[in-house]
Amino acid sequence: MMAAATYNGTTGSADDGYSSGAQDLNIFYDTGHLTFLTMCSILVLLMIPGVGFFYSGLARRKSALQLILLSMVAVGVVGFQWFFWGYSLVFGRGTRGRGFIGDLSQFGLMKTLGQPNGSANLPDILFCLYQGMFASITPALAIGAVADRGRILPAMIFVFLFATIVYCPIAYWTWNPVRRVISRPSSYKALSLTSCGGPVHICSGLSSLAYSIMLGRRTGYSTAHGLPYRPHSVTSVILGTVFLWVGWFGFNGGSALAMNLRAVMACYVTNLAACCAGMTWMMLDFRLEQKWSTIGFCSGAVSGLVVITPAAGYVTPWGAVIIGIVGGICCNLATKLKYLVGVDDALDIFAVHGVGGAVGGMLTGIFGASYIAGLDGATYAPIGWIERHWAQLAYQLSGVCASAAWSFVMSSAILFLMNLVPGLSLRVSVAGEEAGVDSEECGEYTYDYVELTRHVSDSVSSGAASSNSSVREKTSRETV
Repeated sequence: MMAAATYNGTTGSADDGYSSGAQDLNIFYDTGHLTFLTMCSILVLLMIPGVGFFYSGLARRKSALQLILLSMVAVGVVGFQWFFWGYSLVFGRGTRGRGFIGDLSQFGLMKTLGQPNGSANLPDILFCLYQGMFASITPALAIGAVADRGRILPAMIFVFLFATIVYCPIAYWTWNPVRRVISRPSSYKALSLTSCGGPVHICSGLSSLAYSIMLGRRTGYSTAHGLPYRPHSVTSVILGTVFLWVGWFGFNGGSALAMNLRAVMACYVTNLAACCAGMTWMMLDFRLEQKWSTIGFCSGAVSGLVVITPAAGYVTPWGAVIIGIVGGICCNLATKLKYLVGVDDALDIFAVHGVGGAVGGMLTGIFGASYIAGLDGATYAPIGWIERHWAQLAYQLSGVCASAAWSFVMSSAILFLMNLVPGLSLRVSVAGEEAGVDSEECGEYTYDYVELTRHVSDSVSSGAASSNSSVREKTSRETV
């Protein structure tokens, strides 16, 4: 159903939409757009347990449940934070494009209902829902740094502080429509379809690096070869990859903020880049041991999804092939950096998301095309190097550097101060690390072997008793 009317309210005021004079605010919106963005919000939510399963499968068995739990905790904590003040700090209409971060004009989602925000196609409340999923998945990506050694309570508090102090300013710089117009050239403004690698991937990757440094290395970590720990469940890694891959269609496609050809193109190049990066990573790993790695393909596919995110909606399919291959190579090589600097990045979050987001942001400045962006019906100035807009790469580089610096410095500061507070030490005890974080922090396990152990013990005891009985019976017969 097409919209019956064009919104006619006072867009400059912080109201909830009823300044339009209409009692039925549905008349201003096409239900096709509403349905599309609602489904995309659900798909992005699906990515979050995908992150949990992916991380859990890569970790040791005795620390696997914590990572799934924390991915869901991120949804809970940020869901409240986004309602409380997160949405207002990023997209509050009273901001007027001034300042370092948004205001509290929509604190507690007051006056947040039917007035358009983000796009003329979306009411405020739907835009809030969709962007809230982005805000939730960012700390879910970063918090994997706690693997095998981090406590849960400090991680929960960090998620709230991270979402407020680290994520919201970067998202405001990148996505707030008024702020973006004032502080960025029009050609750069076009490159804010999705994350530009900044608010989500660079932010999570650099914050994860800071968390890994503040936690310190796992017991027994070798700077030369890392730990000899193998992923405990390749099946969980595959499951997580599937959730992420499917959800990423909503992540990138929905960022067009409407159901149009640009959204379709964003979905197509997203899938293509993941395919190319997955195959590239797997072949790079094959050259080392002459074996085809499932983990390699899954890691490569995720790196391709990360790298294409800033470019989705701006690049052609042939550009996506190059981006996927280059991204897979760069992220694969970046996994070796932790051995050079001695940082125990247990799940390679920095290598995949930090480096991948930066590479994707830079390549967008090269392969971005105005005629692809124009598939949404608007007109855009030349974007990337393929259209001889040479300055765009410099704009992209400035965005990457600003996001990286802010994320790393502020996350480090938050974690350092938290670690000084009694009861908020970031790391579990040595005994807790040896027993496993699931045992120490959760009291539950991904795989509970208690009943199996009891059954085996009973069987052994029963077998021993039966054997003793047979011996006694044989001895008795021989005596007779």
